[in-house]
Amino acid sequence: MRRIDVFNGDADGLCALRQLRLAEPAESQLVTGAKRDIALLDRVDAGPGDEVTVLDVSLDRNRAGLMRLLARGARVRYFDHHFAGQVPAHPALESVIDPSEGICTSVLVDRYLGGRHRVWAVVGAFGDNLDETAFALAAGLGVGAPELETLRELGRSLNYNAYGESEADLLVPPETLYRSLARYRKPSDFASGSELFETLGAARRADLDAALSARARWSREGASLYVLPNAPWSRRVHGAFANHLATVEPGRAQAVLAPLSGGNYVASVRVPSGSALGADEFCRGFPTGGGRRIAGGIDRLPADRLPDFQARFAETFG
Repeated sequence: MRRIDVFNGDADGLCALRQLRLAEPAESQLVTGAKRDIALLDRVDAGPGDEVTVLDVSLDRNRAGLMRLLARGARVRYFDHHFAGQVPAHPALESVIDPSEGICTSVLVDRYLGGRHRVWAVVGAFGDNLDETAFALAAGLGVGAPELETLRELGRSLNYNAYGESEADLLVPPETLYRSLARYRKPSDFASGSELFETLGAARRADLDAALSARARWSREGASLYVLPNAPWSRRVHGAFANHLATVEPGRAQAVLAPLSGGNYVASVRVPSGSALGADEFCRGFPTGGGRRIAGGIDRLPADRLPDFQARFAETFG
């Protein structure tokens, strides 16, 4: 039997898998990539007797790959918090899917494991910009303020590292980063024992400083839209910048776009809690769009669709 772990390369995917493999130690093949590399099941070859665990990638975007693996006889466990559409009913599929607001995949795995490695779920929630969820999870762990700040910095830095057009834009390939994390039982040990903690944090802060100098392309009372320069740093930081804007202005919607090759854009969209239309639903109005209720994105927005995007964003949230 082969075990194959398929996971988003951001903080939530990394921390969800770390929890699971601490509770269920096993050698496995790793399949991951940059945050927007979502159709990961297309890269999986599995059949009878194989066990595939999927973490933090949309079932809706991986439906064809999932059905192919089930038809071949593989067993699949699926943990996710993004829009899934209709979840297939199949005896070889175990699905743990909840798109509720305030939930991330690390929280779902924490529940599945009965909180055995909850400190990693705290990091995953911080990485997904779910600070209230992270604080609530940490409340019963006896974590002091300095360590809690370390967990928040780690979550934000792990998440930042996943953004880019391809792995060439990333500072550390997600598989390499996971294997580094896997050498430590606790995230605080990674922070004190690996130079990657400081490396990623310093790069994130530098890129965020560059983004903070950008002026909004369009702004109204309820929303703002930013288009960052065409540079690797902007593709790395657009998600962290969107999270920052959502944190400092929680009552406003934010859209941050960065140019890609071939005349496309990548978009990160954040909307206030309680917004009439979720970020995921708004982004699904464009090809390659998706996400969750308060945080969505579009992997490749053609340049000629940018005026349409701006008009719809202004009409919906402005």
